Amino acid sequence: MKNLLKFSAILLVSASLLASCSRKERSDVTGWKLNDTKWGGFEKLDYEGQITGPNLVLIEGGTFNMGLTSEDVTYEWNNTPRRVTVSSFYMDETEVSNHNYREYLYWLDRVFGETYPEVYLDALPDTL
Repeated sequence: MKNLLKFSAILLVSASLLASCSRKERSDVTGWKLNDTKWGGFEKLDYEGQITGPNLVLIEGGTFNMGLTSEDVTYEWNNTPRRVTVSSFYMDETEVSNHNYREYLYWLDRVFGETYPEVYLDALPDTL
């Protein structure tokens, strides 16, 4: 009798494992089957990572305390400390001065200004 109980318990566990493995993945939001052409063909792809652009360096984000963190000698307390989180971002590995950028804008205006003025206008910095 004990052997029959053990055998049926093992059989039940293995059957449930096999049944759960054969199910297709479903969306948490809609309940649709993913990667199935009969249900619209929405594909769930594995994230392969982001390709780093040429001459860019990843600057890792983090959290720090910004503001007054030590004793205020003048007792003004005009700079209250707060915790700030900065996201990771990419920065060019070479420095570009304002003069270099103005020279680049001048070149864009001379080459594309008459025929494609939107190229020059898109390169202008965002200002008010």
